[in-house]
Amino acid sequence: MKLKKIKVAIDSPAAAGAGTISKMLAKHYNLLYCDTGKIYRYLAKKLIQKKPKNKISYLKKISKKVDLKKLKDKTLINDEVAYTASQIAKDLRVRKSVLKFQRKLAYNPPPSYNGSILDGRDIGTIVIKDADFKFYITASIKIRATRRFKELKKLGKKVKFEEILKSMKKRDREDRTRKHSKLKKAANSTLINTSGLSIKNSFLKVKKIMDSKLN
Repeated sequence: MKLKKIKVAIDSPAAAGAGTISKMLAKHYNLLYCDTGKIYRYLAKKLIQKKPKNKISYLKKISKKVDLKKLKDKTLINDEVAYTASQIAKDLRVRKSVLKFQRKLAYNPPPSYNGSILDGRDIGTIVIKDADFKFYITASIKIRATRRFKELKKLGKKVKFEEILKSMKKRDREDRTRKHSKLKKAANSTLINTSGLSIKNSFLKVKKIMDSKLN
């Protein structure tokens, strides 16, 4: 399928299905994919491992070129890594460095790809403001908490649904109220609510919208 280089921006709260849908779209349209949230988790893991004297300088250095394959590391789904990542993300110096890397992926994907697709919290509003396609994917808080609970159980984690729900409500509140790069729907993005949809049907709904503009 030959297309002009396209840029797809997907924003969403946690466990709304955006990651899985993005991967399916990336495969279907042959797009470079990046889960931007995992960039901060990758930086957090490296910080924990290396314990550099100058943390900011080290983070800025390694954020310039992140191996996307390493973002698939399952050890990134870890409480210590998650907490450290949240602290790193608050530092504007690090955010600016990561933003440059994200935009490089979005605007300059390798020639073998038809474009790029990034998902996260501020993709359509900050990272790729001129994206060809913008989607805001969401679902009810209870459904998202259930999805995350099942995901963690599959990984062998000992978790309680009530704790997952409480944590997710806190995360949502922080995402919407933080000073920089708040989670919000871009004015020109399309809302996709996956509460009553399977992953396949969610993917097909987004695909239909994209196909109508590409064809």
